[in-house]
Amino acid sequence: MRNTYTISLPGDLARDLERVTAERKVSRSEIIRDSLRDYLFVRRFKALRRKGLEKARRKGVFTDQDVFDIVS
Repeated sequence: MRNTYTISLPGDLARDLERVTAERKVSRSEIIRDSLRDYLFVRRFKALRRKGLEKARRKGVFTDQDVFDIVS
């Protein structure tokens, strides 16, 4: 199922969007979908990383060297 959303963009961002769509020869919707997908991926990654860091700190792992020492 598809949903339609209406968004507003400031002038500079709208111009950048138009430039990128012309360069890539794709629709604005495709650029916005890709951008949103990337944004959501990064948010999920950061949340997982935060959880991983919390676990690592509880186990005394603070640096890359700590990780290296454990796996070596």
